[in-house]
Amino acid sequence: MESYHAEIPLKFNLPRRLGRLGKFVYNLWWTWTPESQRIFLRIDGSLWEAVYHNPVRFLNQVSPARLEEMTHDRYFLDFYDKVVRHFDEYMNARNTWFDHTYPKHRHSLVAYFSSEFGLHETLPIYAGGLGVLSGDHLKGASDLGLPMVAVGFMYTQGYFSQKISEDGWQEARNVRLKFEDLPVMQVLDESGKPLTIMVELAGRGVHARIWQIQVGRIPLYLLDSNVENNTPADRELTARLYSSDLDLRISQEIILGVGGVRALRTLGYSPSKWHMNEGHSAFMALERAREMVIGGQKFDNAVKSIQHTNTFTTHTPVPAGNDEFPLWLIDKYFSNFWPELAMNRDQFLDLARVRQAWGGEAFSMPVLALRLSEHHNAVSELHGQVARRMWHHLWPDLPEEKVPIDYITNGVHTDTWLARRLQGLYDRYLGSDWREHLDNPALWHSKIEDIPDEEFWSIRRHLKRKLVGYIGERARQQWIHSGIHPVQVIASGVMLDPYALTIGFARRFATYKRAGLVLSDLDRLLEMINRPNRPVQIIFAGKAHPADEPGKLLIQEVYRKVKKAENGGRLVFLEDYDMNLARYLVQGVDVWLNTPRRPNEASGTSGQKAAMNGVLNFSVLDGWWREGYNGRNGWAIGTDQEFTDLAEQDKADANSLYNTLENEIIPLYYHQRTADNLPGEWIARVKESIRTLSWRFSMNRMIKEYTRRMYFPELELPGADK
Repeated sequence: MESYHAEIPLKFNLPRRLGRLGKFVYNLWWTWTPESQRIFLRIDGSLWEAVYHNPVRFLNQVSPARLEEMTHDRYFLDFYDKVVRHFDEYMNARNTWFDHTYPKHRHSLVAYFSSEFGLHETLPIYAGGLGVLSGDHLKGASDLGLPMVAVGFMYTQGYFSQKISEDGWQEARNVRLKFEDLPVMQVLDESGKPLTIMVELAGRGVHARIWQIQVGRIPLYLLDSNVENNTPADRELTARLYSSDLDLRISQEIILGVGGVRALRTLGYSPSKWHMNEGHSAFMALERAREMVIGGQKFDNAVKSIQHTNTFTTHTPVPAGNDEFPLWLIDKYFSNFWPELAMNRDQFLDLARVRQAWGGEAFSMPVLALRLSEHHNAVSELHGQVARRMWHHLWPDLPEEKVPIDYITNGVHTDTWLARRLQGLYDRYLGSDWREHLDNPALWHSKIEDIPDEEFWSIRRHLKRKLVGYIGERARQQWIHSGIHPVQVIASGVMLDPYALTIGFARRFATYKRAGLVLSDLDRLLEMINRPNRPVQIIFAGKAHPADEPGKLLIQEVYRKVKKAENGGRLVFLEDYDMNLARYLVQGVDVWLNTPRRPNEASGTSGQKAAMNGVLNFSVLDGWWREGYNGRNGWAIGTDQEFTDLAEQDKADANSLYNTLENEIIPLYYHQRTADNLPGEWIARVKESIRTLSWRFSMNRMIKEYTRRMYFPELELPGADK
């Protein structure tokens, strides 16, 4: 990388004493370090909220007089210096988990490919859970010192902003991102021009420039086709996520897979391991094989080599999440590619040919990824069973249970999602070094009971008041600036009670997630939530993909019920769900509701974020919750029973949901009080949840499992830290 560099725009007019801020904001370490964000809050808290927590815009807009004033505030400067020292120590550390566990392999490198990365609300280049997991993966890898480089897309229009009309219809509004206002850096060549790579798409060359986001110690390179060399249509190829247009979709996946490898090569990287996070990047394996064949190897030998160094993670059994392309489209885009692999058309298509239900044939991206990788994993134990059944036909000579698809259950990045006050509480009672032992169950089992119930409950009440206050102000601003109908103001949560039992349901509105299940018997639900002296309120949030008409209809169905006067403002729908709103919800509600139609939820992670914040899960036994639930740390909806009749399954789950809510959850919250008027049994269940789930579903545990089992199984050392 000697000839190339990522340029930090030195455009801020900062006092010399605060000069480090100009570079500091271009490393997303600040996104998971509460004290670093408080630098901006202390300079100008109102502006920090007005720029939606974007430090680049903040430094461009903050008053120079205010910055100069802060250079004379001794207490602020002490705080600022402490944060800068913390950052320097983090970046320069040589005693990370990876350094300690694999000291001889510090020069190994994992290349991580994903079509989306959810890093912060400032960077809307993600659609949902897959992206947020990818972002957490990079943050966790950075914390543990895992040598990694990542590749994705810089979507020029990000993901859409959601508006809900008066009749409940989702309206998608696209906004072109201003890169100069974002914590991203252009990668420049030796002459100071934007560095680009080129891929061939259907006989034409398409160029993509490279942007860099620094995620702690991990560089993330993002490709963007909006460059002058390209046609107007090609400049829009990387504008938006997950187009339903197959030509655009395959073009994106070629840029990501083939172009991503070329970008890393151009930058001077030679990764020892390659990770395809979902099948969108599977063309990466073909480009690596092409390199070897051009270099003189036979294709079969090249495949063996790349298989050994490739990891593939499958994230969903839902067909929409497993891309397939018609064979004529493969002909269009790869007819000049397979000769470079020394293959003919049929040999190339056979790499990933599948027969579709209606009898046609297609080229399957997950099949390509499975065939060209040695290490494959699902994202929960049950999902592993589903994936082995789903892809058994690729290994017809093996019994289903021997199909080589393992599982590593997803986890979440604790510092990103844990409320600041709870972090302070854990500092006091778990020990100042608790983050270094985050995935050690002994720490949680021995220390959580030391936290006084009164102190813990005080923080939980604070977080709920904070949530309700945020939602109320959000509704006020919508009324002022959007001119929405007063009923929509009520539906936006302006009447929420900070002391009522509050249930959260927030996720992508795909039909299999059954957002309407809790509303399926509205009369019974209204009778429960409107009882005197023990009200219940339910907050909904989530987006449907703009092309998902059933998902948008589901939002409309939910929204129309939310607007009904009979619920008294206790049912709420919050539009434009993003990472900022997600933090408020997973920290502030009392119960996290999840109702997927089992076994379609591969893992899920929102409930894991809620659990670490003292929120109890109430979920179908699917994905991660099937492993996490122990009968005392939350509640289950339904059982492990398999259904063939979907209507029967929905009816049984709805009945279980209502019975548990009415007979267990509501009474426990309101009636089991101690002499100090604390909900003692509720708090005991919350502590059991934190004790059993926080370590088990942490990103630290997940990264260590990937490192040992998927990335470097050959490096496993006797006695290594597990």
